[in-house]
Amino acid sequence: MASVTIQAVRKKFGETAVLHGVDIDIPDGSFTVLVGPSGCGKSTLLRMIAGLEQITGGEIRIGDKRVNDVPPKQRDIAMVFQNYALYPHMTVRENMAFSLQLAKQGKDVIETKVSRAAEILALSPLLERYPRQLSGGQRQRVAMGRAIVRDPQVFLFDEPLSNLDAKLRVAMRSEIKELHQRLQTTSIYVTHDQIEAMTMGDKIVVMRDGRIEQTGSPLDLYDEPANQFVAGFIGSPAMNFLPGKLTRNGDSAHVSLNDGTLLPAPAGSSGIDGQSVVLGTRPEHLMLVDSGGIPARVVVMEPTGMDTFVACRHGGVELAAVFRERHDFAPGTTIYLQPDLQRAHLFDAASGERLRA
Repeated sequence: MASVTIQAVRKKFGETAVLHGVDIDIPDGSFTVLVGPSGCGKSTLLRMIAGLEQITGGEIRIGDKRVNDVPPKQRDIAMVFQNYALYPHMTVRENMAFSLQLAKQGKDVIETKVSRAAEILALSPLLERYPRQLSGGQRQRVAMGRAIVRDPQVFLFDEPLSNLDAKLRVAMRSEIKELHQRLQTTSIYVTHDQIEAMTMGDKIVVMRDGRIEQTGSPLDLYDEPANQFVAGFIGSPAMNFLPGKLTRNGDSAHVSLNDGTLLPAPAGSSGIDGQSVVLGTRPEHLMLVDSGGIPARVVVMEPTGMDTFVACRHGGVELAAVFRERHDFAPGTTIYLQPDLQRAHLFDAASGERLRA
């Protein structure tokens, strides 16, 4: 096992800059998730760690070793791809053993490592099957087994669950997390799915346009987003954003929404009088009140049994609320929603940065 250090890493394809000086410290044994929208540079960064892309500038270290110019096969990493990349003419056993055979490992060593990986991943009964005889989840486990047998310093996962259906994705998330807890090998996982990031990572790196927006634990990012982008990207359903103006009078501060609704400013907010702001509140932090608060017209209701999702409109702004209680609002009904001001956030409308005292 080893730590991974990424210092001021840049990447250009011709004249197009894809990464703009990325800095990340990944501790030994951690599970770090790189998350962001398509085109943010996360997969490119993973390929640079693997040695599959050249580095334009900066430095990558695996453990104490600078690996900028080290070939992929000498970096002691193992990569799990989105498309499984299994050899169709080989059995599960042969697929898992292939890299060890290329490394000229002894037959006894290969058999021991393949059997151990198969047992960890519940593949022992499937070792003589071919990929065409396996389900999508089983194929992904074989791809993971092929990585495990190499006993690498670092695992790299490039959106490995994207080809699976929703139910299987949930099951495989748990399997990968359990695998990491058992092996304690440093893992770097790329995904565009923030639910995967929240449920799997010890540490999340949120990226946008080749830059890091924020790094932290899942709950740190959820509770204390650095800016409006992170606040909107992390969390499902997404955070609500209501534009308005900040008014200050002595020690009191209020947000005047565009329709004139006046709300106290969230606890711990900064900002100056007259500043254009955006009030952010998560759907589950909205409380139903008889009057006052934010008037919202019900558009759609989605009862799930466990809770009730209500899609509303406030003026021209889409608004979502989630209640643990069961409600039956008719479409077109006006309800009043009060945000939890201890958990709400205030953002500068121009920069998107969170306004903190």
